[in-house]
Amino acid sequence: MTTATATAPPAPPALGRRRTNLVFVTIVLGMLLAALDQTIVSTALPTIVADLGGGGHMAWVVTAYLLAETVSTVLVGKFGDLFGRKVVFQVSAVVFVGGSVFAGAATSMPMLIAARAVQGVGGGGLMVTAMALIADVIPLRERGKYQGALGAVFGVTTVVGPTLGGVFTDHATWRWCFYVNVPVAIVMVVMAARTIPVVRSAVRPVVDYAGIVLVALGSSGLVLALEWGGNEYAWGSSVITGLLVGAVLLLAAFVLVELRAKEPMLPMHLFRNPVFTVCSILSFIVGFALLGAMTYLPTYLQYVDGVSATMSGVRTLPLVAGLLGTSMLSGTVVSRTGRYRWFPVSGMAVTALGLYLMSTMGRTTGVWLESLYMLVLGLGIGLAMQVLTIAVQNTVAYRELGTATSGVTFFRTLGSSFGTAVFGTLYSGRLEPNLLDALGRAPGVPVSAVLSPQDLRALPPDLAAPVIDAYAATVDYVFRWVVPVALLGFVVAWFLKEVPLRDSARAGASDMGEAFAAPDSAEADRQLERAVAGVMRAAKDGPVSLQVLESSGSRLGPVEAWTLGQIHWRLRVRGEASLASVATAHRMPPEVLEPAFARTAAAGYARVDGDRLLLTPAGEAELDRLGAAWRSWLADHLDDWDLADPEDRARMDRALDSLAERLLEEDEHARDRTGV
Repeated sequence: MTTATATAPPAPPALGRRRTNLVFVTIVLGMLLAALDQTIVSTALPTIVADLGGGGHMAWVVTAYLLAETVSTVLVGKFGDLFGRKVVFQVSAVVFVGGSVFAGAATSMPMLIAARAVQGVGGGGLMVTAMALIADVIPLRERGKYQGALGAVFGVTTVVGPTLGGVFTDHATWRWCFYVNVPVAIVMVVMAARTIPVVRSAVRPVVDYAGIVLVALGSSGLVLALEWGGNEYAWGSSVITGLLVGAVLLLAAFVLVELRAKEPMLPMHLFRNPVFTVCSILSFIVGFALLGAMTYLPTYLQYVDGVSATMSGVRTLPLVAGLLGTSMLSGTVVSRTGRYRWFPVSGMAVTALGLYLMSTMGRTTGVWLESLYMLVLGLGIGLAMQVLTIAVQNTVAYRELGTATSGVTFFRTLGSSFGTAVFGTLYSGRLEPNLLDALGRAPGVPVSAVLSPQDLRALPPDLAAPVIDAYAATVDYVFRWVVPVALLGFVVAWFLKEVPLRDSARAGASDMGEAFAAPDSAEADRQLERAVAGVMRAAKDGPVSLQVLESSGSRLGPVEAWTLGQIHWRLRVRGEASLASVATAHRMPPEVLEPAFARTAAAGYARVDGDRLLLTPAGEAELDRLGAAWRSWLADHLDDWDLADPEDRARMDRALDSLAERLLEEDEHARDRTGV
């Protein structure tokens, strides 16, 4: 989040359609890699444990990535403002590739966990920078559809990762879950170097280093305590006690630092907003249930049902289908009705039911019944997931859109880390006694068959049955203990206050990307622009620019409005405007544009001074009229800020002026309509 300033953000560079699409493909590749690696290893985990050992540390293969990603998403957004997002995007890709290579070459579980943490640093950088690059290179009028597509890529890739991980594990080796990133990332880095323009922020951000370090250490301490407690060390041991006490002290220090920080990572006053508090808790629980379930379901399917790694990914598709289906359905309903409170309430209830049903699965449960149980869980998570970001964006001041949105995303990622750790603790603590009991009843079973799903499937059914039942009882135990967490979410959801949706939140509700809320910049201005882009994307009755032009009372036509905008922008930003510079920026011969500028000059709105294009007083008056019309349209669609607060009102006025200015500069709709 940058310090408040009246300085207008730099306008996106004028890129041709082909280069814009190439930039977007580059950005999508970065988002795809980072999102994929959150879940791709889940189907490979049983094979990884059989190969490297260290089953008690299995959860850390996922948790290390998530924790590192959580921290890096906060830091990298600031570094992008400091050094330019193109450089940070490329550096993040290199870090990600380095982590992928070391993960693929890992010879022990600690080495793999460390490599996953490096991957997480790079992955978080790729995600945040990808979202920021959309704002850098895509015109505001076009941005909504690109943001929606990027969010959908993030969401779909996250939930289909297990299936892809299974394919690599069965048909190559689990190491290719990591090696596959290398060629894709190399292509992405080369494309980034050739296509992405260099754009630096006009404002130097203030980085809350102390807050970031404290929350990272505190969260890691808690996760370590949950992971080691009852497994590596007794719950009452000095190590676990020290970790818990240290984590509490670090998080308390984090709160104190945030109360005093000039630009806090997570402003504490946001928690005075009951909607933000409730949504943060629910987001934590949703992340807890989703990643925890998706990490351990493939383990159940491989050991209990005896399916391959590939099929264990395919068999989780009912959960994915339910999640995506209700996310899209609830978004559409919320967009049309403006009512959202009942979705998290019903979603948490259905999630609890799904977890309970899955805790009853066993060796004799049929495929279709298991699929039904997974579908129920997916339906519940999808219902609860969609509206949380929307509800927060609907109730906080526009100047806090960025920090509030990133705050909710932060809690969901943190919940994913904790969920994976808690699932892992429950799993590891229960598995060993269950397996010892099973081996006592089946003394002829070799140890290798207990550790490897492939070897277990090769045993005679009578020898394999006790071991299979041990794994089934262990995973059932895990899901049963998570049911109270979902029920807690159900109770919390009743406290969610329903506030009438403003237009920007209503527009975002129908975007599936908002459900998954890929980590994004906390910068207020960029979040405001995202809200505007969503509103413009959802607008009916033709392009908003033409609606504004008609409502402004201006005598300009689309051609004159476009040409005046081009002259105004170049005079303001570059200090000069000429037919040649406009033609070069749009990759068109000057003679193609000459009739449009001649027409504007003949109407008295512009004049030619040698090679220079200048505005006449009449042209400036028309631009003022258009700017006022844009500002009026934005104010109508971005309501509910606190007009009684002078600071809030002044900041919003500056933001609206800046947005109106930038909308005047962007030309794609007018150019498409006029053929200019």
